[in-house]
Amino acid sequence: MATEEPIIELKNCEILQNKNLILSDVSLSINRSEFVYLIGRTGTGKSTLLKMLYGEIPLKEGEASVAGFNLKKLPRKKVPYLRRKLGMIFQDFQLLPDRSANDNLKFVLQSTGWKNKNEIKERIQQVMERVGLATKGFKMPHQLSGGEQQRVVIARALVNDPEIIFADEPTGNLDPETSSEVLKLLSDISRSGRTVVMATHNYPIIEKFPGRIIKFEGGKVSPLMKPVV
Repeated sequence: MATEEPIIELKNCEILQNKNLILSDVSLSINRSEFVYLIGRTGTGKSTLLKMLYGEIPLKEGEASVAGFNLKKLPRKKVPYLRRKLGMIFQDFQLLPDRSANDNLKFVLQSTGWKNKNEIKERIQQVMERVGLATKGFKMPHQLSGGEQQRVVIARALVNDPEIIFADEPTGNLDPETSSEVLKLLSDISRSGRTVVMATHNYPIIEKFPGRIIKFEGGKVSPLMKPVV
């Protein structure tokens, strides 16, 4: 259940990409442990908003805080510290093709400062068990199904125990049954205390796994409904 404690807050934000105004006057608040859907047609700014929230695009106008970081005052060299509190899931997986599933996770841990080999091994085993792939960590990405690859991506997003999971069309390349499995996993993750913010076109999934909906249309962002518990 979401707590009434904002972990993402935006006030009067204008969000630009390549000097083009994508979203204007964006104000919204997302609480800790909430499951939130971002919906809207392709090109309405869902991915652009996510990029701003995880520090890929700088915020020029307005105020925004994510997991305790003030994005307006966040220098580029501090972005990695923000991202340690975030997990990111993409439609196209973005797994390293020349490394096993476990080694994809190992790469993330080592690049964020983990050094103890036993602790790294133990943490990888924990998250691979969490996503139902405890026995498949030795496989290369091309040896896994699309659904299994997305589970590895979710494990990668969880490996540093983030406060927020950002998911950009995570079911876009998956069949309906696999999409439901992935959403159940994300829903369980949210119930365990993490915030999940997911951009999607997949309306049947929204009906099956209810959450708060934020709609993108005409350069504006508007909440449609209260959180569903």
